[in-house]
Amino acid sequence: MNLTVSHKSLNKSLFEELFKENFTQLCGFAQSYIYDLDASKEIVQDVFINLWQKKENIDLSKSIKSYLYTSVKNRCLNYIRDNKKFRSKVLDVDIADYDYSFDSDFLVENELQTKITATLNSLPKKCKQVFELSRYENLKNKEIAERLDISVKTVEAQMTKALKIFRENLKDYLTILILILLKKF
Repeated sequence: MNLTVSHKSLNKSLFEELFKENFTQLCGFAQSYIYDLDASKEIVQDVFINLWQKKENIDLSKSIKSYLYTSVKNRCLNYIRDNKKFRSKVLDVDIADYDYSFDSDFLVENELQTKITATLNSLPKKCKQVFELSRYENLKNKEIAERLDISVKTVEAQMTKALKIFRENLKDYLTILILILLKKF
């Protein structure tokens, strides 16, 4: 299924498909914040109701999954605040014990990997070289500076620039990225 859709194409059949494909995983995601299954289901249902009611006003040119996960997370945080319960599997670092099958969601990971690759390829040449040497070859700033015949300050500046670009381009994927990383460790 295409994960980016304009609001004009969010018709009843696409909405039903989104609901069927994402409801269970979103409930599991909600339960990573709160332990109440019924409250988790209610939160996810409310997110879908809100999506349908505001489909004309919501910019769905971005990832629908990202929108859904962000909405569920925000409603869970509101639920915790409103109920004065702060039981979070993420904060308790018990998330690895809870299987909500996020790893099986190939489409989300594939979309994220595509965005990471596109961001890496959009970096200026020197910035990309510094980033790859640091992150993929695990070189220290001094080693990078020696290899590229530039100063350590230039390496630091290029890394700062690269990380800023990654943060900006991946901000919509932060929740998903954190969950993928937590699940792997």
